[in-house]
Order: sequence, then structure tokens, then C-alpha cells
Amino acid sequence: MIPGRRRYASGTPWEPKVGYSRAVRVGDRVLVSGTTATDEHGQIVGVGDPYRQAVQALDNIERALAALGSSREEVVRLRAYITDFGDFPEFARAFGERFRAIRPTNTMVKVAGLVDPTMRIEIEAEAIVARRRAPPGRVSRTAGTPGRSRPTSARRPPRRP
Repeated sequence: MIPGRRRYASGTPWEPKVGYSRAVRVGDRVLVSGTTATDEHGQIVGVGDPYRQAVQALDNIERALAALGSSREEVVRLRAYITDFGDFPEFARAFGERFRAIRPTNTMVKVAGLVDPTMRIEIEAEAIVARRRAPPGRVSRTAGTPGRSRPTSARRPPRRP
């Protein structure tokens, strides 16, 4: 197993059966598996409503990101698999409401079908967790010195030529 690897399970019944995690974090990367419009019991939400399905899937993704220390603002890539391009305006509305200001990369692909015929969208996400700055006076790594730390208030000023 990869050192520092953290997993998140949403609690749906098929994650342990199939052998996957809803999301995995390694270092500063969080990868969220294809996520559909299901509730915590695995029941499909928004049957017949593409907008509601997209919103539910995005809510599920945000829960997974939060569980692993990330957020929507740190998403850098989305991939959506849809079953009908006629639903595009509703999917676009849901994505725009969440990501208009963030503008991650995004790919939308039409597929023949998803695991359940009432599912209309499945979304994957990737996030890079921003490095959090230590407040003044807190300990942080000294640049260029692996494993060595000193209080940020004790940093030396840069050398002048």
C-alpha cells in the first residue's frame, strides 16, 4: 500500500463488493471515483430529473472531498459521463452553479448507459489540496532543508548580493 494513502467510503453497499473507494487521497491529490445521484443507502435520487441527478452527484463529491481535507474550490478536473446529450442544458446549469468561478478542466462524454438505466450522469473529480500556510509564530518547514523546522518568526531575511 502507498504510504500516507487515505480512503473515503460513502457507505453504499457496492463499494466493498466491487472493491473500490469513493475517494482516495495521496499527498496533496484527491481522486473521486465516478459518482452518481445516490443517497446514503444507495437509492437513486432525481429519477427522470437530470438537473437533480447532477446536483446530487456533485453533493456526494463535495462530501468525499471534505472527508479527505479538500473542497470544491480545489477541484482541478471533472469528467462526466452522460446518457443523453439532450440533458446537457440541465447538467451545464448544475456545473455552472458550482464551478463558474473555479473553472476546472471538464470533459463530458456520452455513454451507452450507466450501471442503472435510471441514472443519467456519473461524475469523477480530481482536486489538489492547497498548501495551508502556518499562522505567524507557528512551526513550518525551512525551505531546502528536508526534515528541519524552525518557527516562522525565526526565519532569516534573504541575502543581498
